[in-house]
Amino acid sequence: MAGRFQPRKRAGVKRVPVTLLVVLVALMVFSIIMSVPPQERIHQGLDIQGGVSVVMTATTDSGEAPSSDDMDAAVAVIQNRVNALGASEATAQRQGSNQILVQIPGVDDPQAAIQTIGQVGYLEFVDVSQITDETMRDAINQGYTGMSLTSGTYTPIFTGSSITNVTTGLESDVSANYAVNLTLDSEGTAAFAATTSQLAPTHGKVAIVLDGVVQSAPAVQNSITNGRVAITGGYTADQANSLKTILQSGSLPVTLTYSQSQVVGPTLGQDSLMAGLISALVGMAIVIVYLLFYYKGLGILTAIAMICFAVLYLGILALLSYMNLFALSLPGIAGMVLTIGMAADSSILVLERFREEIRMGRSITASSISGVKHGIFTSIDADVVTLVSALALFFFASGTVKGFGLTLAIGIACDIIIMLIFKAPAIRLLAPKVIQNHQGFWGVKDDVAEAEANGEVVRGGDNG
Repeated sequence: MAGRFQPRKRAGVKRVPVTLLVVLVALMVFSIIMSVPPQERIHQGLDIQGGVSVVMTATTDSGEAPSSDDMDAAVAVIQNRVNALGASEATAQRQGSNQILVQIPGVDDPQAAIQTIGQVGYLEFVDVSQITDETMRDAINQGYTGMSLTSGTYTPIFTGSSITNVTTGLESDVSANYAVNLTLDSEGTAAFAATTSQLAPTHGKVAIVLDGVVQSAPAVQNSITNGRVAITGGYTADQANSLKTILQSGSLPVTLTYSQSQVVGPTLGQDSLMAGLISALVGMAIVIVYLLFYYKGLGILTAIAMICFAVLYLGILALLSYMNLFALSLPGIAGMVLTIGMAADSSILVLERFREEIRMGRSITASSISGVKHGIFTSIDADVVTLVSALALFFFASGTVKGFGLTLAIGIACDIIIMLIFKAPAIRLLAPKVIQNHQGFWGVKDDVAEAEANGEVVRGGDNG
């Protein structure tokens, strides 16, 4: 019996594409859950949803102009504070030699935000019995708070520099008031332990002083030797979180005074948002129609890929918004529109290389492996070049330009993911039977005919 040479079947050829498609379905489900409804799940920037823009003027205690280093340190502290407020894409930047411009999108209470931004944040714990101003000492012992202590009339037990951790929580299980809980370093722990041990027998008071103002003055019931201190004062949750933000972000090296503020209304931003979204949808629709007209059945795969691209894109933006790492701005929308064109370019590169290899004489099955692979590699090379530029904008630019760089980088990443887990495995699964048996519908009939006319068809080979 004569033997025959047959193409060797490779184990797992179909298993890998199917696995990738399962991963795609999982990503789509996750993205839909994360992003629906998108207007609620994706945070919006100052230029879209409105917010507050504040200019603060910096001064020093001596009255001299603040140094450049002091201004840079103040900008860093304020940026930490506005980030801690949960405002995505909030910015703080120098304006002139002694002013700082702060823009915070989506704040509900501009005055509270301004107070948190500008507070110096210098915390001191003071033994009330050691205050030399008798009038102030008596007032504190009688339960009064909110007074300003005169510098030089007291010596703090320790300052905010001894704080290693700050949290908030209810004062007790039966209280509706919140406390700010501090953890001290070894030096602060030792100093506070010595003072509270001395004051505990007489229930002396320790004043908690923030920026020279007495916040509260609890009586010492027991010595506190473990370095864990609670600041209480009838705080609401918002007040406690505001104080926590100030203490966590550090003390300002300068004094900031309010100069001017502007509440940015969302009307113009919402109109611009709708215009941007409509332009993105219209652009995507035009691209899909063109691909369907030119590539026929292969255009359907591309249309599905574009839809998956959009869903994944929204899912990632919603996830970043959930983590308070992103807010959509108008430049960000521009980055999204740009990536739609890039995703279409990638599809065209992959499909053209697939068809080109068919015209070169490779079988449809072989072209679905090698042609698609080479098309994807070429597209990734182009995407990486743009990705470097996008990341440079994100890391080195400021303001809303960072949003443009971020949305552009995310779009490029989504394009690469969709190419690898949808376009490649889908064409590879359909090529042996579906595309082979319906060449006209899938738009490759003319390519096969051209290869046959040139006598270049290689039949049967399925390896890449």
